[in-house]
Amino acid sequence: MFKKAAQVIGALTMSTIFWAAPVVAEPIVIKFSHVVAVDTPKGNAAEFFKKRAEELTKGKVKVEVYPNGQLYKDREEMDALQFGAVQMLAPSLAKFGPLGIKDFEVFDLPYIFNGYEDLHKVTDGPVGRKLLDKLEIKGIKGLAYWDNGFKSFSANTPIQTPDDLKGKKMRIQPSTVLEEQMRELGAIPQIMPFFEVYQALQTGAVDGTENPISNFYTQKMYEVQKYMTITNHGYLGYAVIVNKKFWEELPADIRTQLEIAMKEATDYANKSAKTSNDKDLQSVKASGTTEVTTLTPEQRAAFRKALIPVHDKMTGRIGKDTMDAVRKAVGFVD
Repeated sequence: MFKKAAQVIGALTMSTIFWAAPVVAEPIVIKFSHVVAVDTPKGNAAEFFKKRAEELTKGKVKVEVYPNGQLYKDREEMDALQFGAVQMLAPSLAKFGPLGIKDFEVFDLPYIFNGYEDLHKVTDGPVGRKLLDKLEIKGIKGLAYWDNGFKSFSANTPIQTPDDLKGKKMRIQPSTVLEEQMRELGAIPQIMPFFEVYQALQTGAVDGTENPISNFYTQKMYEVQKYMTITNHGYLGYAVIVNKKFWEELPADIRTQLEIAMKEATDYANKSAKTSNDKDLQSVKASGTTEVTTLTPEQRAAFRKALIPVHDKMTGRIGKDTMDAVRKAVGFVD
């Protein structure tokens, strides 16, 4: 009897082992931090990437998106990525100059691009790829460029000529090129984190700023700026980057799926940028609190003439090879 009982127990034990639920691997978590609102070109694209990454990997990857600087502010996020506290960012291209990769400040040059077609000759081509590869020395892998849009000036006084910005305290991102741009106009550059700009405009700590329309609208700057002039004088874009070690240690199949998701998200981001800026411009006009001016060709030529000297002054900083490569790619005419 005891022998039979032992056989039954043994059979039950083997059955239990055989029918035990398989161990399910925990998903790979990608923390994606950014400093703008969800309803912006970058915010929407980050959510699109999350959706596609999780679909394509069938749940093997979980993307946690943290907008509006919830995890890290402008000055903190790059350190967080390099230390591995987050895995993915999409900082503005101006952030790489202070990191030591000054070539990226070529994107800050005023009137270097005539529009998106010119821009994408660089960001979608070998020149853009070569720039992203320069980040690897900092432990960063560059995946893609995402557009935000072309910038316009705003202030509480009308802006129709370059002289209208003389003496104005203008908020900029940390970029030596942007500092020189403002000085060329006789303005006073004020470096300031993005999340502080609304209050600074409200209190008069700064007089004006430069932004793509989508940033201006989603941050409600139209509530604290009486005038905006569509100058399209400079470009604001992002590089989607990951911690290099994290990326290279991913399984090859997962990395391939994430690359597909990123390509789709990039296409989405760049289409969304143009659509959002066009829509948000109409919303700013409808607000009734900001008067929007579009420059005449003659007025635009005056701004361009005032700002083009920045190119020569910044060649030594950015690097002649990078400047020449970008100019050649877009067919720049001085």
